[in-house]
Amino acid sequence: MNVEPTAGAEFVETCEHFDVLIVGAGISGIDAAYHLNKNCPNKRYALLDTQSGFGGTWRTHTYPGIRSDSDLYTFGYKWKPWKGPPIATAEQILAYLDEALDEQDIRRHIRFGHRVLEAAWDGAAKRWILRVGQAGSDNSVVMSCTFLWMCQGYYRHSEGYTPDFPGMERFGGRIVHPQTWPDDLDYQGKRVVVIGSGATAATLIPAIADDCAHVTMLQRSPTYYYAKPNVSELAELLRPLDLPDEWFHEIVRRRYLQDQKEVTRRSFEEPEALRAELLEGAQAYLGPDYPLEPHFTPSYRPWRQRLAALPDGDLFKSIAAGKASVVTDHIETFTETGIKLASGGHLDADIIITATGFNLLPLGDIAFTIDGKPLDFSECWAHRGILFSGVPNMAWVFGYLRTSWTMRADLVCEFVCRLLNQMDQQGADVVMPRLRDEDRDMPEKPFIDSENFNAGYLTRSMHLMPKQGDRQPWIFSQDYYSEKDQIEEADLDDETLRYE
Repeated sequence: MNVEPTAGAEFVETCEHFDVLIVGAGISGIDAAYHLNKNCPNKRYALLDTQSGFGGTWRTHTYPGIRSDSDLYTFGYKWKPWKGPPIATAEQILAYLDEALDEQDIRRHIRFGHRVLEAAWDGAAKRWILRVGQAGSDNSVVMSCTFLWMCQGYYRHSEGYTPDFPGMERFGGRIVHPQTWPDDLDYQGKRVVVIGSGATAATLIPAIADDCAHVTMLQRSPTYYYAKPNVSELAELLRPLDLPDEWFHEIVRRRYLQDQKEVTRRSFEEPEALRAELLEGAQAYLGPDYPLEPHFTPSYRPWRQRLAALPDGDLFKSIAAGKASVVTDHIETFTETGIKLASGGHLDADIIITATGFNLLPLGDIAFTIDGKPLDFSECWAHRGILFSGVPNMAWVFGYLRTSWTMRADLVCEFVCRLLNQMDQQGADVVMPRLRDEDRDMPEKPFIDSENFNAGYLTRSMHLMPKQGDRQPWIFSQDYYSEKDQIEEADLDDETLRYE
């Protein structure tokens, strides 16, 4: 680090210091700030964000049709009622977050254009020292904090994941990844091939299909889609009752949670019946004569990968109308005019869009050191998936992959604030998870079990993530319905947390 963490008391006292620094001003960072305001009002804090504005993912992604893949009654905050349609556009979500910043007096705490480059824990000073780059400047500033709260998400915002397809350099058209969508891309009247069939492809294709000559979705293997009208029947039933916004939001939110719980249960206990219902839903939009094999019949059980939401069945409608089509095959090579398939066929294209996922990035490209030693995050044990063994005074918000991300963000925020207050009550400057003697024989399990959830972006990079064990508090179950009680009731005085 350019600034040594042992630079001495004079340096430590002169750099700008905060009780808590939050990295990221997206949905998780704003949630963290709200909870600090509510539960730790005496803490001085700031949010640092690389971008020029708030929103995180919803600012990064600008491709046509960008929308939520979860209902906003659960993806939105528990503390701010959602009043729009269940599946919302990025514009609607940003407007919602914009209101939250003002309603909760958070905006003044945000430092935009601030990218954390290095974070060094100084055990002598009992604080984190951060080197922070500033947009538009070659210089960096130094800040320090007692507690570091990572709310930056879990993928690299600056670039998406694109496999090294053979022959890409030969293609005469444009190759675009949705995560870095160019403002000048003209797809009017063009032949477009979208590689991938996840939530991004399912969102993008119906948004551009009316303007293109034709759009082809090229997939190696099928995805499960959950198609339904973009309206909540319960919400529509409750609207005439003129309930307080908080009541309305909480009732509809609980209904969505109950529905999600039931779908998750069935994915494990009744996978074939659930599969049949999902395929029946696809057939209803595609039409009775459209063959579901091989394009819409995945080989894995539902929910081992994310169910892609199709509000009003929009992707299926584009296919049924002949504006879009699906090809299930492997890529042999790119050609000058498109893609040659392993089956021998060829897809002509003017534009190829690689909706092939993103790059997992656990700690936001920040160089971490603990008392001068580089941090190997993969060697840490995850404490409830929030804190990490050997890492003092740091928490990370990693949300749910089935239930909405924000449901876990809320649980984590409540836990961290309770932990900060516990430190104050004990007069402690430092808290750090550690294994008990009885934990040292734990089997090392991946942060996300592939039998539970095996999305490509996770399986490619799970070696970068911390470990979990087989007993509490070293388990990260990805199950909201058990964690909502376990995290809320977590014992902060057990031997797994060391206070100094």
